[in-house]
Amino acid sequence: MANKTSNNLDQLCINTIRTLSLDAIQKANSGHPGLPLGMAPTAYVIWTKFLRHNPKNPKWFGRDRFLLSAGHGSMLLYSLLHLTGYDLSMEDIKQFRQLHSKTPGHPENTRTPGVELTTGPLGQGFANGVGMAIAERHLAAQFNKRGFPVVDNWIYGIVSDGDLMEGVSYEAASLAGHLQLSNLIYLYDDNQVTIDGSTDLAFTEDRTKRFEAAGWYVDEVQDGNDIKAIEQAIRRAQKVKDKPKLIRVHTIIGFGMPAQGTHKAHSDAPGDAAVRETKRNLGWPENKKFFVPKEVLAHFRKAVKDGAKREKDWNALVSRYEKEHKDLGAAFRAIRSSVLPDGWESALPAFADVEAKATRAYSGEVINAIADKIPAMLGGSGDLTPSNNTYIKSSKNFEPGNYANRNLHYGIREHGMSAVMNGIALFGSTIPFGGTFLTFSDYARPAVRLAALSELQTIFVFTHDSIGLGEDGPTHQSVEHIAALRAIPDLAVIRPCDAHEVREAWRAALKNTVGPTAFALSRQKVAVIDRKRFADAKGLHKGAYILAEAQTKSGKATTPKLILIATGSEVGLAMEARERLQAEGVATRVVSMPCWEFFDAQPQKYRDEVLPPRVTARLSIEAGVSLGWAKYVGDKGASLAVDRFGESAPGDEVFRDYGFTVENVVRLAEKVTGK
Repeated sequence: MANKTSNNLDQLCINTIRTLSLDAIQKANSGHPGLPLGMAPTAYVIWTKFLRHNPKNPKWFGRDRFLLSAGHGSMLLYSLLHLTGYDLSMEDIKQFRQLHSKTPGHPENTRTPGVELTTGPLGQGFANGVGMAIAERHLAAQFNKRGFPVVDNWIYGIVSDGDLMEGVSYEAASLAGHLQLSNLIYLYDDNQVTIDGSTDLAFTEDRTKRFEAAGWYVDEVQDGNDIKAIEQAIRRAQKVKDKPKLIRVHTIIGFGMPAQGTHKAHSDAPGDAAVRETKRNLGWPENKKFFVPKEVLAHFRKAVKDGAKREKDWNALVSRYEKEHKDLGAAFRAIRSSVLPDGWESALPAFADVEAKATRAYSGEVINAIADKIPAMLGGSGDLTPSNNTYIKSSKNFEPGNYANRNLHYGIREHGMSAVMNGIALFGSTIPFGGTFLTFSDYARPAVRLAALSELQTIFVFTHDSIGLGEDGPTHQSVEHIAALRAIPDLAVIRPCDAHEVREAWRAALKNTVGPTAFALSRQKVAVIDRKRFADAKGLHKGAYILAEAQTKSGKATTPKLILIATGSEVGLAMEARERLQAEGVATRVVSMPCWEFFDAQPQKYRDEVLPPRVTARLSIEAGVSLGWAKYVGDKGASLAVDRFGESAPGDEVFRDYGFTVENVVRLAEKVTGK
């Protein structure tokens, strides 16, 4: 494969990307040199010929988005960020993969200026890009007017064989084709090599036909070093107005390395001798490390001046837009601020005369009470809209020709849906929420985890949260799922007990701008709790609160002998059991604990007020595994839990069979109190 660059400066720039990446990987003694060396020409074309960005303002709204789904090739991106003038110094490049550096092994959007999304788990970035494209189309449909393309962003990405093998990418690709997301252009590093060897070992389908069948435009560049051909392919793709685009770029992995074209070039530092030989093959000074020719830096740094001008021109366009379209202009400014509109909380339902319903139903009522007040909300479901209650009734379906609408039908693609929602959140100015059954959080989990790592305001509406869903049986009855979600750092998991806690759960999620929230909502009806008699549900924001205090027989508050700690639908059971225990002379406090994460973040003083250390008789009640509850009940307490799979039967019968009855709670309470 020959070097077919247009001039010597182009070749110098491409080889600078290659050798800078190679030197950083060798210094770290780990990394993935194959992709940076093979895809440097493609990345060079994108970043110098097409990408609209401002290195001095990485968050400029008018920028195009660039994603490296194949995050293992992170040095390619870091080299580009440094060379084009982002806040990423040569010293940062030299600290590649070192503790607390700005250049971690895989890109992280919260750590490095200019990195749009956290990638590395293959397929996630691919799906995130689809979400970005959805967000862009949604905002463009709302705000663009003739002569005022204020939302006009391309989503460019580099994807790999590994990305295309992952199921999540095909889920997202299918959705993108259906939605005709024409603002999406992916450059596919078709090097036919994986860690194990040739892709022929496991990946032999015709990728072109596969993507064409999914509704994509597919083009091909035979020589990954031919930058003219790459540029022409992208320009052809931009002219296609009704399809997402995949450009297959045939490359040689690890181009220039002694092991080029083989799996040995994929990962790991090549060694000093191989680095020298690679530089020799590229016509580069062998003994110069982290060398950037002056003319190369000057060429790349044009991005600073060009970016500033592009942003200035865009700001001028928006200024004119705001004068000509005053109401839309004000709305556009407001939605870009990512600040919730004034007065939105007043739209939250009071639930004054509430009737017994499932918490999923209350959630639907909250959504529809506030959706018109918060235009940034964009909802959806994984083909369970009537069950998840996630439909915004004042809007219609998001679809080609109707991108301004606010209801996404993701199809039966829980993983794809969750990763796409992350992409919507990453684009900015839009708050995505999406629903499925809690048991299918297993399918969504990798994306939920990345939402937390990426500090995204993604709202996961998981319903049918326990054995209480009934007849569908153990395949659909969540048992371990709440505990599994709670294990994810920085994810707020909220299991509300009634209408009032559901309202506060949504309030909390919409105020949580630095991380995702997961709701666990019931299929079955829950108890109606008299909030005039018992504590205000705003205690949810502290994670746990005293819902009903222990009382003497005369009705005066007293020190509890027993604390019942419950979540979700089991709070009603705890309240019923409290009445029985109080009548038997056992002073019983009920603590509603809808969110462990919020509670653990409270000062120790507050936690001790809710769960006094001196009161060791404690019983947790939750229709899920007992894992984790020892932290709150202590070694003298107990847990009424579900440490086995469920059964297929009506939900109330399953609950009785598993001991979720007043009689059993009283029996366990007597055991922990020693009565």
